[in-house]
Amino acid sequence: MSKILGQILASSLGFWLAKELVPGVQILGKWQTLLWLGLALGLANFFLKPILNLVTLPIKLLTFGLFGLIINLSLVWLVDIVFPELVIPGIIPLIWTTLILYGVNLATRQWLN
Repeated sequence: MSKILGQILASSLGFWLAKELVPGVQILGKWQTLLWLGLALGLANFFLKPILNLVTLPIKLLTFGLFGLIINLSLVWLVDIVFPELVIPGIIPLIWTTLILYGVNLATRQWLN
């Protein structure tokens, strides 16, 4: 239970940091929007990502794990499509947002353990 709550809070914090640091990334709304975005990405990371990692294991082995970035990009892009309040205008801001979210999730995972 604490793992999924940590992912939700880390995703919310990551989206806020991306909004502040990445030019062009906008989150329309108040802090509740950040929580909804964090909830959506946290649940996607908790439920969908293990399945995607298992299905794409041969590709990840061939690319030495770099295909994991594509999986993370696609999950953030999915959240961007589902929520019109999140505006990520292009591939470069999407990459930076994904890297920020990955870093915050990694730091939070280390902090919770």
